[in-house]
Amino acid sequence: MIQSKQPAVLILADGHVFNGFSFGKLGIATGEICFNTGMTGYQEVFTDPSYTGQVLIMNNVHVGNYGVKDADVESTSVKIRGLIARNLEEQFSRIQANGDLNTYLVNNNIVAIDGIDTRALVAHIRTKGAMNCIISSTEQNVDQLTDMLKSVPDMDGLELASTVSTTEEYELGDTTSSIKVAVIDFGVKQHILQCLVSRGAHIRVHPAKTSINRLNEFNPNGYFISNGPGDPAAMPYAVETVKEILKEKKPVFGICLGHQLLALANDIPTFKMHHGHRGLNHPVKNIITGQCEITTQNHGFGVDPAAVKNNTNIEITHLNLNDDSIEGIRLKDRPAFSVQYHPESTPGPHDSRYLFDRFIEMMQ
Repeated sequence: MIQSKQPAVLILADGHVFNGFSFGKLGIATGEICFNTGMTGYQEVFTDPSYTGQVLIMNNVHVGNYGVKDADVESTSVKIRGLIARNLEEQFSRIQANGDLNTYLVNNNIVAIDGIDTRALVAHIRTKGAMNCIISSTEQNVDQLTDMLKSVPDMDGLELASTVSTTEEYELGDTTSSIKVAVIDFGVKQHILQCLVSRGAHIRVHPAKTSINRLNEFNPNGYFISNGPGDPAAMPYAVETVKEILKEKKPVFGICLGHQLLALANDIPTFKMHHGHRGLNHPVKNIITGQCEITTQNHGFGVDPAAVKNNTNIEITHLNLNDDSIEGIRLKDRPAFSVQYHPESTPGPHDSRYLFDRFIEMMQ
């Protein structure tokens, strides 16, 4: 383990204090603490817009051991607020890498701490639930940092999607394609867009608060509702847009936050999960086909299972095999479906990419 001589401290909202060593940028970072169970794919995770506002624990003992590469990103910058690890490695072994993780974090202004017993920390979060935290490598006064932590807003009720959405429309794919998809960007991952384009779709990506009239000017064959950060219940503007989209009776596909917004548009409430699902090894069963998938996930909110089961127009399509939470739904009266997990699977296994094929087939 390579450790900085600069001490750093991690403080949780419940008062627990962990001492470690500084990595990345010197400074202070705050946000909701969460953990990812993946052993690889850290750069894709760090750049996933769905992690906006969160301080991330990487469960793997070593992080940074294969460096960073320009192509391994899901957005134009690192989106996590801070990083917690057991060992962050400055040396890397991948010959294709462009540089080391420490420099990458410094260049992206990310405060990190290593030398933490992440197994004990993750066990604590699994027991006590997600909560806010603060990392500091410039201030060591616990009382002062605790006071700063009290002013950090809770994720519950926080609208973040509009802060990471594109500010201007842009198009990708073959402009002569007969398949046109209107994408609403609430924090869309780049590999989701690539999964659509690689299947022959011409897509136009729209800012989060785009009106239905503007979406329809593209004359799409279908609509994609993207992933993103924050509380879906704090996005009434998005729920109204999805309701308008459903009136078009064209194919609709939602992923993660898009899944939650589709539920809200059908009067199914969402809720804050105890500690969420994050990682690339979550088992999900497709109850329509009976097949199981190992999935990539990143969400701290879910849809109310009781409300889903009581809605006669909603059919459950996927269930989480760890906790029976709802992982997929479809509407019975129109071609609209969604999943809570990430079928583009970057990082992760490609078990679920058939969902993109299904969406394309629905539009054809």
